[in-house]
Amino acid sequence: MAGMSGRAQLMWDEAVTGYDFGPGHPMDPVRLALTRRLVDAFGLDREVDVVAAMAAGESTLRLVHRQDYIGAVKAASADPAAADQSYGLGTMDDPAFAGMHEVSSLIAGQSVGAAEAVWRGEALHAVNFAGGLHHAMPGGASGFCIYNDASLAIARLLELGAERVAYVDVDVHHGDGVQAAFWEDPRVLTISLHEHPRTLFPQTGWPEETGADSAEGSAVNVALPAGTGDAGWLRAFHAIVPELIADFRPQVLVTQHGADTHFEDPLAHLAVSLDAQRAVQVACHDLAHEYADGRWVALGGGGYAVVDVVPRSWTHLVAIAAGRAVEPEATIPEGWRQEVFAKTRQLAPARMTDGRWPVSWSGWEQGYDPADRLDQAVLAARRAVFPLRGLLA
Repeated sequence: MAGMSGRAQLMWDEAVTGYDFGPGHPMDPVRLALTRRLVDAFGLDREVDVVAAMAAGESTLRLVHRQDYIGAVKAASADPAAADQSYGLGTMDDPAFAGMHEVSSLIAGQSVGAAEAVWRGEALHAVNFAGGLHHAMPGGASGFCIYNDASLAIARLLELGAERVAYVDVDVHHGDGVQAAFWEDPRVLTISLHEHPRTLFPQTGWPEETGADSAEGSAVNVALPAGTGDAGWLRAFHAIVPELIADFRPQVLVTQHGADTHFEDPLAHLAVSLDAQRAVQVACHDLAHEYADGRWVALGGGGYAVVDVVPRSWTHLVAIAAGRAVEPEATIPEGWRQEVFAKTRQLAPARMTDGRWPVSWSGWEQGYDPADRLDQAVLAARRAVFPLRGLLA
């Protein structure tokens, strides 16, 4: 790898806002546009290199996706009315739209470009908040996701010579597509913290899902009870992730920061604040520096409170990657708030906090309560995976 640049890259092409499933769909691309404007409003453009990578080509897409599925996406992209629902296209979750292949490939290209930049030392950190589309499977669309950019970024790192890549997913939904892509590959450690599959799509991510026989202990799932708030969410993260990352010693850390854990999110049932999301972003940054020589690829993901939550959460993510963290108490620039109202007719938040900073939680090393549902979830994950990795549960 080449000498490391200290600057972060923000992967951005305005055309990614064309990832649009239509009016009324929860995945409103305004969340991307508003995030980009808020990043600019805080002057973070001066702190990062803004880069537009090329769309992922077919040979890159084939690192994860089957040729017949790519063909089906192209066909639906050219003629949405002819979408083949057997591939998950043209469904309520994933309506077909003109240009779908092109914009999905562009989003994937930003994540692949981020991975390449970090691996080659062109950037220490790289962020693609339009990415994190973690549900897409090798042979099908799922859960608002057409191409799995997170898996493609990891696959590209392996192609470039990486021997250990860790993927940490804190979206409220299980990172099922990434887990599936590397189920048999011990070079990739996938860790997902998500709402319990009993109460949320995609109904996977049970602690017993630990990887194929050839990669036992390479998949980790923390299934959190509905209603989990800041203290429990952070307790679970710190009881699982740092110890596994320390043991695995990845060469690159790839993280997915879906903002749909938030208490305002309309599609799920956790009760996490923006301040706790920021705390996990900081923790991921610190883990990358402690165990992966700083190499960090950070992606977006879900998040359907598109004005109140997503832009603030991902602006914090960009700022942390840039080394210019925005303080939680910071006032949001008035120009951005006016733009929000003009675009959405919604009132924008005034500050970069939900008023819960600093967030506190109790560490696992202080003991656990076997009758507590959150602690039961953590213990189930530890007991399923830690012994497979030679660690004490």
